[in-house]
Amino acid sequence: MKKLIELRGLQKHYPVRGGILRHQVGSVKALDGIDLNIYRGECLGLVGESGCGKTTTGKAIIRLHRPTGGEIIYHRGNGHAPVDIATMSPGALKREDIRGRLQMVFQDPTTSLNPRMLVKNIIAEPLREQPPLGSRELEGRILELLHLVGLTQDHYLRYPHEFSGGQRQRIAVARAIATNPEFLVLDEPTSALDVSVQAQILNLLQELRQQLELTYLFVTHHLLVVKYISNRLAVMYLGKVVEIAPTPQLFVQASHPYTHALLSGIPIPDAGQRSHRIVLQGDVPSPLNPPAGCRFHTRCPFVIDRCREEEPLLERFTETHRVACHRKGEMERLVRDRFGR
Repeated sequence: MKKLIELRGLQKHYPVRGGILRHQVGSVKALDGIDLNIYRGECLGLVGESGCGKTTTGKAIIRLHRPTGGEIIYHRGNGHAPVDIATMSPGALKREDIRGRLQMVFQDPTTSLNPRMLVKNIIAEPLREQPPLGSRELEGRILELLHLVGLTQDHYLRYPHEFSGGQRQRIAVARAIATNPEFLVLDEPTSALDVSVQAQILNLLQELRQQLELTYLFVTHHLLVVKYISNRLAVMYLGKVVEIAPTPQLFVQASHPYTHALLSGIPIPDAGQRSHRIVLQGDVPSPLNPPAGCRFHTRCPFVIDRCREEEPLLERFTETHRVACHRKGEMERLVRDRFGR
């Protein structure tokens, strides 16, 4: 597979200021050394607890947030050399048409769509940053985008409040693909929707990925959703990726204790089958002052002294499976012996 996005040691720290003169007294380490490859045509799922850095990762990749450190290598293809967009200025991103090639669908369409704008203007807005289109060409492109997301000309002159949640998310998707992007960050795109509508949006996203040859970073809390739509799955904890593998493999051969805890929370529809929930003790440490060694050791049921002293690297476990855990080779046995999973 060919790489599209390559993250090398990506960092995003937010300064914390205090005192009368508002001097910086620390920093929140939202991302603290992310190494991740995203391949052309795939859907990479990104999961973890709230505050672990999932959305920040997506926003950093498309440069809504400027990284503190590290590299974001964008492999554009078509004869273009790979470029590090982490340090590019907004003007350079626009000149090189990188803004248009990397787009995002936000979590809540109610707040991401301007309530005072007609649908035609919402979709036309990113097109105005592209080479200018005549009025007929612009109208034709808007109608084409509406049809792509399952809407019609009847929706052209309406306001967002006149639509259901699922329809509003379709409008948001239409706006995101208006500039012919090749990469979309999907930030919990179904979390604000009813279950039946979630399925419709997921199917739409699958169809668009194949039809338009898109690549997705799918950020979510919902493990069953990501199991359905993603090819590979990365697990984040406190600003770090702790495990990544093909999605089917991760669901049956998880090798990090945090991943096991997340998977144990998936509801089992069979009332006769006993659920062995792994309940983690304590709270997530503050990203302002993360613990030394493995960041998960304060909550890990299998912690040893080495975990408190030495930070594990995200290393290859199998050909397609990488894990950041000192005890990855024995994790399946440890979980089975203690929790019966």
